[in-house]
Amino acid sequence: MGGRAMPGSALLETTGRRTGLARRTPIGGTRVGDSFWLVSDHGAASAYVRNIEANPQVRLRLRFRWHTGTAHPLPADDARARLRELPRFNSMMVRMLGTDLLTVRIDLDSTADPHRSRTSPKTL
Repeated sequence: MGGRAMPGSALLETTGRRTGLARRTPIGGTRVGDSFWLVSDHGAASAYVRNIEANPQVRLRLRFRWHTGTAHPLPADDARARLRELPRFNSMMVRMLGTDLLTVRIDLDSTADPHRSRTSPKTL
C-alpha cells in the first residue's frame, strides 16, 4: 500500500488454505478497542473468509503497523446494521456490490507484530 491509506482501510493477511502462502487483501472496517470489525461483501464465498475458516490466525496492517490476531466470522450478526457503524465509503461500496454480507471480527493480540516471525506463512 503506497501513499496515504483511506480512513478505515486496512490490509488483511491470511494464510492460503491450500498453498500455505501469505495472502493479502485490502479491506475496510473499524477498530473498536482490541477488535477490528469488517463486513465481507461476498460472505463465506470470499477467498479471505475461506482462508480464515481454515486458519483464523491473521495479521492486520493498521496505520503502517502490523498486528496479529484471531478472526471470527459472525453469521448471526446483523451485517447491514454493522455496516452503519463502519466508515461510510467502504460501507457504501459493500452495500452496493455485496451479494452475501458477513460480519467478521478480528480480536487483536495485545502487542504489535513489527516483523514477521519465523513461524509466519511464506510471502509471495
